[in-house]
Amino acid sequence: GYGPAVLYVLLAGTAAAQPLGPMTTQQLSRSRVIKFKDIPLRKLDNGGIQRVVMSGTLPTGEFIEIHETVLPAGRTPHASHKHPNSEWLFIQTGDLEFIDDDGKLIPVKPNDIVFSASNAKHGLRNVGDTPATYIVFAVSKQLETPTLPR
Repeated sequence: GYGPAVLYVLLAGTAAAQPLGPMTTQQLSRSRVIKFKDIPLRKLDNGGIQRVVMSGTLPTGEFIEIHETVLPAGRTPHASHKHPNSEWLFIQTGDLEFIDDDGKLIPVKPNDIVFSASNAKHGLRNVGDTPATYIVFAVSKQLETPTLPR
């Protein structure tokens, strides 16, 4: 599977320790290795947890956001929604169901990759008996007020 190694992100200068989560364009112009153990946990209202790896505007102008979510059994991260970001979900563990922009329910298993197009309605549900873990990578043009996926 993808595992925590996927979160060892290399971007564009040094491997010096840098803050995680929201970053400036200047911070995103330097390469780095992010150790999984150093990413702080954020508790979610649905009982899950999230590790925000980084977000911000790259020197090339794209807004990015990367995080890992652990979604409890039987839960959704939020209601079906749409946003300007295109996003990819790299499924690590669990049995999920993706709700596409036509409302079709599609089974999703570990090692599958889900793509949600910009402004296309989509949703996700953990249909398994154990927590599901996935990594989200989102990208869009920089907006006045970015809409971050969860």
